[in-house]
Amino acid sequence: MGKLLFWIIAVLVALTIARIVARAKARNGQAANATQKPRGRAAPRPVPAEQMVRCAHCGIHLPRSEAALIGGRTWCSQEHARLGEKS
Repeated sequence: MGKLLFWIIAVLVALTIARIVARAKARNGQAANATQKPRGRAAPRPVPAEQMVRCAHCGIHLPRSEAALIGGRTWCSQEHARLGEKS
């Protein structure tokens, strides 16, 4: 019985030591990766948010760059600008 208890404790101690060593290696690996320059393609730069506008005819919201500005109003298409403001 004493030998079995000894081996159980020995295995638990070995597993605990292995776990501590693995965590230390992972922590050191993260620190080393943080100081190195990234390899390969650079990460794409985030695109800034664009202002949304509402079509005066149908009410749909679309990015300002895709809208047609005619007569001081914003429209989603030339057709809606031709039809005019919906009442």
